[in-house]
Amino acid sequence: KLGWIFFVALTVFIVAAVSNGSNLNDGMDGMASGNSAIIGVALVVFAYVSSNAVTASHFNLMYIPGSEELVVFLAAFVGALIGFLWFNSFPAQIFMGDTGSLTIGGIIAVSAIIMHKELLLPLLCGVFLFEIISDIDVKRFVKTGKKHRLWMKAPMHDHFRTTYDEFKVTWPNSTVTFKGNGLKQHEVKITIRFWIVTILLAALTLLTLKIR
Repeated sequence: KLGWIFFVALTVFIVAAVSNGSNLNDGMDGMASGNSAIIGVALVVFAYVSSNAVTASHFNLMYIPGSEELVVFLAAFVGALIGFLWFNSFPAQIFMGDTGSLTIGGIIAVSAIIMHKELLLPLLCGVFLFEIISDIDVKRFVKTGKKHRLWMKAPMHDHFRTTYDEFKVTWPNSTVTFKGNGLKQHEVKITIRFWIVTILLAALTLLTLKIR
């Protein structure tokens, strides 16, 4: 009878985690909008499969009546992100802000919960997850006075546009695990590489349909 308490707590945690991950990911032109659009396409596929009794039975998934409406909503969500990306790509003419990035994360999290696919979010939103981990690592480093940390900067995408020499100027007595190759990457290269990683993670997430 008290199972709903666990469900509410889990829902709050998932929505907060994905929203903050999306917010942390929004630090470069086209970064969050591009990654979120890719994630949205994967969610469209899951929503379509779950909305069709025959298809859901074929893939051994839970049939969720009414989730075909979620297909329409998520398709519009992806379309809006692509339209925004047209103007948000480097050099950006418009910017998302915290209100947009937090909302995007909330939409992704709630959609996954509605389809009972919340356990796939760590894989599908792996880029968001690593952004959170890098932020926690750096904040722990600063607050506890540690001499060693994993990444030079947080969120993680900022790590790739920082050289180890620049890090040592700010933190001369500290060390870092991932030093990089000593080259500062351009913002466009970092963004596209994050898109590539998200595409691979989305493909792996969709492969779970056949693993079942």
